[in-house]
Amino acid sequence: MAERVEGFNFEQRHGKKRVRVARVWKTKEGKHYVVEWRVSISLLSDCVNSYLRDDNSDIVATDTMKNTVYAKAKECSEILSVENFAIELAKHFISFYRQVTTAVVNIVEKPWERIIMDGQPHMHGFKLGSERHTVEAIVKKSGALQLTSGVEGLSVLKTTKSGFEGFIRDKYTALPETRERMLATEVTGLWRYSYESLSSVPQKPLYFMERYDDVKRVLLETFFGPPNVGVYSPSVQSTLYQMARTTLNRFPDIDCVQLKMPNIHFLPVNISNTGGQIVKFNDDVYLPTDEPHGSIQATLSRFWSKM
Repeated sequence: MAERVEGFNFEQRHGKKRVRVARVWKTKEGKHYVVEWRVSISLLSDCVNSYLRDDNSDIVATDTMKNTVYAKAKECSEILSVENFAIELAKHFISFYRQVTTAVVNIVEKPWERIIMDGQPHMHGFKLGSERHTVEAIVKKSGALQLTSGVEGLSVLKTTKSGFEGFIRDKYTALPETRERMLATEVTGLWRYSYESLSSVPQKPLYFMERYDDVKRVLLETFFGPPNVGVYSPSVQSTLYQMARTTLNRFPDIDCVQLKMPNIHFLPVNISNTGGQIVKFNDDVYLPTDEPHGSIQATLSRFWSKM
């Protein structure tokens, strides 16, 4: 919220970005669990004097914020989700410092996945996956909470069951209509939970970790359709909407879904020279591209959502 300062409206915040931390937990049976998080912290606090009067007595040093990330990770003796760690970290800043009114914690989790060898999960071996789990926790001194989870870098492709036709045509249009094309995208998704206070957060251990896997599974199932027949996509827009709608219908504790799905083009290859056609396209040889690409995004929310 803006303050009146010397006849102006003034808003400020400060924090620490890109603090990297890894945490390992070890069970009595010798099985290890690991997470790697990139943490960013932003504090809204009463430290106007540092801007106006060269008085730093109300500032939480950003180096202190960095150290707090490691200290809180150490205190987490049990495995926990990235959402719960973000909430715990934000709770610390709003409760420990009287000057802090709101703490915003953003975390990106690096996708270390347990490897399988000879059909058996390895006790302490991991490989790096692809898509990343994200979270933003906003906690106010009153105990109010805004919790948003997400996924980024979820790359998906299907080689058929996609088309695009009936769009506006004018003198600049060269794109042919089709009912047979490849569909590829890199999904960035956000979903806002309905929990509006710290006291309303589910106490079930690893609840949000399971919910992340469940949402990701629903997004993929909706995109691809049944394994044996798939599902036809008349446009990226249509598929995006179905993915968001299915997520809201499946999970009552999610109020809002935002999806960004660039249309990453695979262009048909036809090559000819004076001697004739070298390559004739038959839904088989493509030129993969990454830019330019179509840009499609939308937000679907329940009527009462504040996202």
